Amino acid sequence: MAIELAQSPLLTFAVGLVLVVLLLVVWDLPAFVGLAIAAFGVGLLNAVFVADFTFADAASKTATEFGNGMAGIGIPILMASVIGKSMLESGSAQRIVRGFQSAVGKENSDIALWGSSTVLAIPVFFDSVFYLLAPLARSMRARVGDNYALYLIVVGAGASVAHVFVPPTPGPLAVSDQLGIQNLGLTILIGLLVAIPSAIIAGLVYGRWLNKRIDIPLRDAMGTTTEELQERANRSSDTLPNFLESALPIILAIGLVAAYTIVDTFKKPYPVLRPLQPVVAFVGDKNVALTIAAIAAAYTYLRWSDLSRSLWEEELTDALKSGGNIAAITAMGGAFGALLAASGIGPYIADHLQGLGIGLLVTAWLVAAIVRIAQGSATAAMLTAAGIMAPLTGQLSVSPVYMVMAIGAGGNICSWYNDSGFWLVKEIGGLTQRETLQTWTMVTTIISITGLVTVLVLSTIIPLA
Repeated sequence: MAIELAQSPLLTFAVGLVLVVLLLVVWDLPAFVGLAIAAFGVGLLNAVFVADFTFADAASKTATEFGNGMAGIGIPILMASVIGKSMLESGSAQRIVRGFQSAVGKENSDIALWGSSTVLAIPVFFDSVFYLLAPLARSMRARVGDNYALYLIVVGAGASVAHVFVPPTPGPLAVSDQLGIQNLGLTILIGLLVAIPSAIIAGLVYGRWLNKRIDIPLRDAMGTTTEELQERANRSSDTLPNFLESALPIILAIGLVAAYTIVDTFKKPYPVLRPLQPVVAFVGDKNVALTIAAIAAAYTYLRWSDLSRSLWEEELTDALKSGGNIAAITAMGGAFGALLAASGIGPYIADHLQGLGIGLLVTAWLVAAIVRIAQGSATAAMLTAAGIMAPLTGQLSVSPVYMVMAIGAGGNICSWYNDSGFWLVKEIGGLTQRETLQTWTMVTTIISITGLVTVLVLSTIIPLA
């Protein structure tokens, strides 16, 4: 029987934090092992403090949440590894990088990556965009010779802002629904007005500032060595695939997923789209879309390499092995966050923040922010905050659309060890834990704070009430 202790969620969170820092930072255990031990440890505390949570659940729920994580990201990460390996080795990534540089100039390469990730992330999940653009950031670093921190930051910032601010991305869409907002067009418009300055400050401004202060080297990642990247960067352009063939995997992945998003969003007001629903529901599923994109990338790799068929297969197998490691670490990071959430830390924090006497928009941001830091998932933090704030929207003197944005900003703050996205960026980018904290964790925090300030300014100037 669970022990009654009013502060148990806070205690569990504190112990989980100490565990993960001790295991991963002090003892430097492999990430998967350290996260698994931390998740089991949090589960044991839940068995002591949480009603109907047994010691057996401490083991089984960790395994279940890990399995759920693998179900969500396993195939996409494995296929993304094939795409990344194939695009880097075939020269496709270099062709795209050179195309960007021709269009905007070598000195504006960061703007090209920033703009691409921001636009692509509106119809597509953050992780899919990062899977696809991280190889371009690596290739850009190989060709330019520096600025790797900047390139990773602009890709992460651009993809992250759409994830929390701009429908039809699921997070802001679900929050809008909970708050009873019917005008999707207005939500998208305000979302863009909040997302763009947030992405500029976190991506271009902070990225350029940090890039002058740290130099992150290229490391082996996604099945490709730094030597192979450098060799591709110095190739003659006539030995590379053309731009359309090079970009085809990205076009396919983004186009197929976006097609599903568009049809699913607009099928009610536009019945003519309904017959397409079964088809796009299949090909637009991220597992299928990335598999199709991986086939296209791998075929280009075979055509533009001098490898035999058997060696080509071995190279793809190596990429899958690398992807499996990334998927395992990412899923276990999500399991650790889920075990923290099972302690009741989200409702505990939310309950203690009510009645503080601060403005409703700031309260919504604060609730989402603290829940996000405590349990890791941005989407879970946003939905928790939306559920708490929904009954209070009638007290707003501005449009409830601004509350959607405040909640999205709070839910994006401080991605760290309990967030699967932290491990995704670390492993795919080839970063150390410290570098991931300096880049990704800081970027998500800057987006959160900038987003809140932008919401407060916009709601004052254009209340829309």
